[in-house]
Amino acid sequence: MVKIGVLISGSGSNLQSIIDSINKKYIFAQITVVLSDRKNAFGLERARMENIPAIFLSKKEAGNNDDFNSKLVEILKNYQVDLVVLAGFLSILNPNFVKTFKNKILNIHPSLIPSFCGDGFYGLKVHEAAIKQGVKITGATVHFVDEGTDTGPILLQKSLEVLPNDTAETLQKRVLTLEHELLPLAVKLFCENKIQFIENGKTTKVLVLNN
Repeated sequence: MVKIGVLISGSGSNLQSIIDSINKKYIFAQITVVLSDRKNAFGLERARMENIPAIFLSKKEAGNNDDFNSKLVEILKNYQVDLVVLAGFLSILNPNFVKTFKNKILNIHPSLIPSFCGDGFYGLKVHEAAIKQGVKITGATVHFVDEGTDTGPILLQKSLEVLPNDTAETLQKRVLTLEHELLPLAVKLFCENKIQFIENGKTTKVLVLNN
């Protein structure tokens, strides 16, 4: 059984979508630990309600980002994690973390990458930028994490129409429904070994296998 570690910073609604999918037998896996860089993140409470180990790790107490990342890696290894899922995790992962879990880190982003992504694009800011730009279509993306910000191989995307009366807040809520659909599917594909990585020079692409 695939063991999953989920990293969060906030309410953990995407974490909940994975928990629900496991409980419904849609995903055959086990979340062995939930980690947060924010002590009061409600996602930790969601984990505790499911008897999943929930750990707050202070960046301030860690001293610097590299030490913080090293501690994250140590905890994830202690819980024998096979797949790391970033479900609204706002801290920066360093190259050592990415190397340790190469091709085993999934992230959900609330736009159609490469639009409205990269440094500074997170949370409501993504949707504010979409509204300001006047785009007609937006969506959500699940991708594997590399050393860049939102630059890793794309696994899944789904779009929706931006409505004339949408605000950043209403758009965020509608895109979140896509996130809750895509992230469990991505985890399911990983757990069922239906993902193939295709290396082409410095570029990596992802192929979803049918069988």
